[in-house]
Amino acid sequence: MSNVKVGLVQMSCTANKEQNLQKAISKVREAAQQGAQIVCLQELFTSLYFCDEENYDNFALAEAIPGPSTDTLSSLAAELNVVIIASLFEKRAAGVYHNTTAVLDADGAYLGKYRKMHIPDDPGFYEKFYFTPGDLGYKVFKTKYATIGVLICWDQWYPEAARITALMGAEILFYPTAIGWATTQDNETNVDQYNAWQTIQRSHAVANGVHVVSVNRVGHEAGVDFWGGSFVANPFGKLLYQASHNEEEIIIQDLDLNKSDYYRSHWPFLRDRRIDSYQPITKRLIDED
Repeated sequence: MSNVKVGLVQMSCTANKEQNLQKAISKVREAAQQGAQIVCLQELFTSLYFCDEENYDNFALAEAIPGPSTDTLSSLAAELNVVIIASLFEKRAAGVYHNTTAVLDADGAYLGKYRKMHIPDDPGFYEKFYFTPGDLGYKVFKTKYATIGVLICWDQWYPEAARITALMGAEILFYPTAIGWATTQDNETNVDQYNAWQTIQRSHAVANGVHVVSVNRVGHEAGVDFWGGSFVANPFGKLLYQASHNEEEIIIQDLDLNKSDYYRSHWPFLRDRRIDSYQPITKRLIDED
């Protein structure tokens, strides 16, 4: 399909996992009623952002994938004829957990999952305590409406991840996200951080000639104001929509996937790549011998 309607669900969460799931289901229904064909939920939408602390009790939030949440969302996807992108806390085995996104096709089929590759560890974002780095590599999913790539939050800062996923055939890059401002921070720093976050993702759209869809949460949680600001950028990096910083929103955006061919033809970055010269990128640093 050349034209696809994507839905972004930007919402706040509570400590009640079932309540969050039902809220997300309600918002997916609303998005579908407005014409959305692919709906993306934010990172770890079934809970508060628990990585603000290192607490062993939080491992109880994890579940198998496929599992209860994906089963519920598969039925919803089939009922509504929509693709659902669902970010969940995966329990792979005793003591092995991942930050994972599952993709459910419009007929309810479970297409697979992507495990977050880049795991941060910062004050208030102690993800290395919870998540084993992804080992499935980068992934694309051939859904009913488009071939999509999914990356997760901290992956946003890495052009290598976007490039590889685009080279695998992704027509749209989706980024479920949970990022915010420390409540003690000044407004100028807040603005600079948001702009940097958005700019790096828009650059992925330009460099790869694909649409980028980034879905963030809102709400105050444990010293962090999650900054929302979910957005959609076209293959030239142009903002098609930007959500508010503090309100829940359901965004429906039309994407013309033919734009990728137009922009890749006029600015042929992929044609001019010097793949014979990129071997040093696999080193941590290029030090002198």
